[in-house]
Amino acid sequence: MECWKKVYDWFCNSKSYLIILSLQFGSAGMYLITMDALNKGMSHYVYVVYRNVIATVALGPFAFFLERKVRPKMTVRIFSEIMAVAFVEIILDQCFTFLGMKYTSASFASAVMNSVPSITFVLAIIFRLERMNIKEVGCLAKMSGTMVTLGGAFLMALYKGPILRIAGSSATHVDQPENVNDPSGHHWLLGACFLLIGCAGFAAFYILQAITLRKYPAEMSLATWICFLGALQSGAVTIFMEPNTPHAWSLAWDSRLVAYTYSGIVTSAIQFYVQGMVIKTTGPVFVTAFNPLRMIIVTALACIVLSEKLHLGSIIGGGVVVIGLYLVVWGKSKEQKKHLMPPSPEKVTLQRQQQLPVTVLRSDGNDNKPQLVIIGDKNQEMDEARTVTIENQQQ
Repeated sequence: MECWKKVYDWFCNSKSYLIILSLQFGSAGMYLITMDALNKGMSHYVYVVYRNVIATVALGPFAFFLERKVRPKMTVRIFSEIMAVAFVEIILDQCFTFLGMKYTSASFASAVMNSVPSITFVLAIIFRLERMNIKEVGCLAKMSGTMVTLGGAFLMALYKGPILRIAGSSATHVDQPENVNDPSGHHWLLGACFLLIGCAGFAAFYILQAITLRKYPAEMSLATWICFLGALQSGAVTIFMEPNTPHAWSLAWDSRLVAYTYSGIVTSAIQFYVQGMVIKTTGPVFVTAFNPLRMIIVTALACIVLSEKLHLGSIIGGGVVVIGLYLVVWGKSKEQKKHLMPPSPEKVTLQRQQQLPVTVLRSDGNDNKPQLVIIGDKNQEMDEARTVTIENQQQ
């Protein structure tokens, strides 16, 4: 029983970390599935619409029944904030990210998206969602870890190095063309700019979601509203951008339907809801600090599943990313321990002495009646002491 109790305690303490790690694996799968569907002619505008429609249908019933007692009343201000959250996530993040990925590649897109933690950290400081005290070790660790993580991400994106001959990957596909980190495409620079816009939208989404959760603390309902309003907004954008392509809306049992369903359920419905729960307890910087792991997972899966080449630069950059991630998580844990640490017994005793009343018995020279003097806080003035006269009931 003692062993099971230790396992349970460890799971409770590590729950946030395990959840975020699971989300990164799910998001990495989305990149590969979506890139495959985009290469087969899927419209990224229609993809965003269907993704959020499926997420709304999958999450809506659970949000309606499970949160009917805790869901706060919808106001105009809260609705406008949710509209803003949907805009930065669905339009700025999803639309521009997948447009940029269509012009570049899945691995390059996941590498550029690793700038999100740095942007989120800056925005969190601006909106006072994160404490900034450079004299504390935890804050210094978070800052340095964010910079190290960003450096490792750029190292993976910009430095190739020699090809590692691994069975099942580059060893059997040496002549396979490599698009990652090769800016030879005509729209490569434009795609990189679109990806940076997506990064800014993704970082703003984390910040606005954290702010909105304070006024609308119903994670599942908020995720449903975001997906629903995002579907409406992206639908309007799709009609404007692709008015003469009705065939793009057709559904069939192909890779496009797999991309719609997987991304809608896993990376929209589940991720938005779970992410909101973690943000309420840990903050947006902690959640985005794990995003660089997605690039490592995408690179590994692309090597195994898609038989892409694996370069030494990816291995070195991945190691740097892990070091930076560890620094951020360690710094966050140090801050949490500091705020949750109970005060010392000496400090508690001193506080009690300052707060509890002190009573003394004295007798006035004019009569024989004892008086109970109650002296309040030591910091109060002497004239604030109250004197209560007690009749002597002794026989």
